[in-house]
Amino acid sequence: MDKIFVSPSRYIQGKDLMHHAGQYMEHFGKQVIVLADEFVQDLAANTLIETLSDTFTITKVTFNGECSMKEINRISEIAKEKSVDFVLGMGAGKALDTAKAVADNMKVPVVVFPTLASTDAPTSGLSVVYTEDGAFEQYLFYKKNPDLVLMDTKIIAGAPARMLASGISDAMATLVEARAVKQKNGNTMSGGKATIAGYAIAEKCEEVLFDYGVLAYESNKHKVVTPALEAIVEANTLLSGLGFEDSGLAAAHAIHNGFTAVDGDIHHLSHGEKVAYGTLTQLVLENKTIKEIDRYLEMYVALDLPVTLEQMHLEDKSYEELLAVGKSATKEGETMSNMPFTVTPEDVVEAIRAVDVYAKAYLKRTK
Repeated sequence: MDKIFVSPSRYIQGKDLMHHAGQYMEHFGKQVIVLADEFVQDLAANTLIETLSDTFTITKVTFNGECSMKEINRISEIAKEKSVDFVLGMGAGKALDTAKAVADNMKVPVVVFPTLASTDAPTSGLSVVYTEDGAFEQYLFYKKNPDLVLMDTKIIAGAPARMLASGISDAMATLVEARAVKQKNGNTMSGGKATIAGYAIAEKCEEVLFDYGVLAYESNKHKVVTPALEAIVEANTLLSGLGFEDSGLAAAHAIHNGFTAVDGDIHHLSHGEKVAYGTLTQLVLENKTIKEIDRYLEMYVALDLPVTLEQMHLEDKSYEELLAVGKSATKEGETMSNMPFTVTPEDVVEAIRAVDVYAKAYLKRTK
């Protein structure tokens, strides 16, 4: 199988970027849909639309909050009716994934404008599709990555610090999963084998996260744009995005997807918060040393991320309910297949429980 490296055509990051973003998309055409939910419209999209209105003919579309096939098809019909030249998605991961899907349906460029650095979705050439009830359904893969990614660090600094921490935890899975895929010689999300460049980016991503993650988190708490924040926005978005797509996913994200099999307050947690627990679970499955596991626990605790079953709202779940998570995480087509050894649903349950035991012991030791 061929080695494949994919990336967005252009990535631009800077403070107050929103106020001069139009210059970077003039070559896409005049007719554009701007997709954002009501909160993001009030936060930033309406202001962006004002800055773009002299150059572009804009159709504002309100995103309903779920990247589902129903929502993708609804917005695609609007885009078709307006004969759009390109699609601009603004907001968090699900809005951006929906914009990518609509643009792919229309065969037009897509501009991705995150208001958070909470996931690595913005740069990727895929969308994660959920049911109307929020359960993981499928990945949609595209022949190209976004044409333009815009990251305004002033907007991101004004967002809740919890979401930056979520992005850090999502990005911390990048090298952990890339190592497993490399050992397995597994397949990447871009449909080929990992490149040297992709793995190098994953390594650099983790280095930046451990060097600047806590500093950026503290900066974000006080809504200050600092060099540390700039570094983490890039790591969370560009480095993690290229790292996961060009190096592959493994257990951490499979377990995240498996968590959709249980009901309850776990679904109030963010993507990255659930990935954090999935990453710890993968480290347990790999039988990593206490030194390695403690390194991740220290970082997660400093970022106020969930590391116990109670914090994950899973403390009351039965073995059978956790087994449903294991079955979902190991089903055919899941990225668990990139682990360099066989993982059973029962293995997942035991590892999930072990994370809870290890985390409680860590918290007791470090009080």
